Amino acid sequence: MKVNKTIIAGIIFILIGGIIFASDILNPIIRPVTQLFLMGSSKGKDILFFGLLGLFLIIPQLIKKDYNSEKFLQISMGIGWLLLVLGIGLEFMFRAQMGIKLNTVFCAMSNTMTTTSILHTHLLKSILGAIISQIMGPFVQSNIHTSVGLYQYVPSFGFIVILLIPALFVTLILAIKNRPWLTRFLLAFFSSCLIIGAIDGGLFGTPALVGIFGLYLVYRNGFYMNYILYKYLLKDKNSLEKNEEIQPIYRNRGFKEWRYIINRFLIWFAVIGIIILRMSVGMAGAETDYYTVDVVNPADNIDLGDINSKVIEKKNHHDSHTITYHIDHNYNEMELINDLKIPLDHSCEYYTVTWNIYSYLNNTAS
Repeated sequence: MKVNKTIIAGIIFILIGGIIFASDILNPIIRPVTQLFLMGSSKGKDILFFGLLGLFLIIPQLIKKDYNSEKFLQISMGIGWLLLVLGIGLEFMFRAQMGIKLNTVFCAMSNTMTTTSILHTHLLKSILGAIISQIMGPFVQSNIHTSVGLYQYVPSFGFIVILLIPALFVTLILAIKNRPWLTRFLLAFFSSCLIIGAIDGGLFGTPALVGIFGLYLVYRNGFYMNYILYKYLLKDKNSLEKNEEIQPIYRNRGFKEWRYIINRFLIWFAVIGIIILRMSVGMAGAETDYYTVDVVNPADNIDLGDINSKVIEKKNHHDSHTITYHIDHNYNEMELINDLKIPLDHSCEYYTVTWNIYSYLNNTAS
């Protein structure tokens, strides 16, 4: 195996992931950057991102066989879309199974508190987290969130959906080979975001959208990116010739005009559509009068502490072992969810909180 600059870069990224796993020394440098595209970056996401980025740069270099990498990029985008859509579908199945509303954040309290919602799903993450916990056990640090608290509630269909992740990984590896270094690195970056997004956040999360639309950006414009780089900036004739070997499929003869138009513009409608859908779901499902908090299988004499001053109404449902609280809508949604986990720790099986997207807007304005 010939060690080139791409492989060396991949090894460096994997080492960075290892350093992040072993210590927090790089957090002040890494975290402000990764949180921009990983949607509130965490230690686990950072480790996974740099590990995947390194693997996506190294493994394609080890493949000797020649093939059409553009075809595998198309397949990767198809699998990526399917994975993200099925991930949201799994949330619907989960809520039907549990008998809870669609517009709620589900908070499991077994192990460590873990949340999931249609707007930011963690169901697939819980399956992967359970596998990692079984393999690595005590080596998994307490500040790495594996979401295993959700594992016991995941519908059986989730174990089929999770198989798409290794399939996606393989096709992305094959899509990255035989490319100039610029598009090779871009694909490695977007591929890492896509896999992380599918695991943590789902279709409406930032990493998934960055990943899936980034893949399309390279598919649609990668040839021209390389052309400009090598012809006008680096003046590299060898790389320019190699770039000619990877022609976008829509530049081939026989590619019909209507397919070209769809290929060029449909993805941007999809971007706008998903953003609008995400905002519409958040607004349509918002409960603005108050938060409804359902605490299931509560312990006796629960004390919500300072939150009690925000409680408007409390109802006991003895037939279903549930306590329902109505809490002041002025409470910021994320703060409420996090504040509830302290008094409810080891005091219930799980609780749900209706979401209120407007609380974030009010919090920002104030």
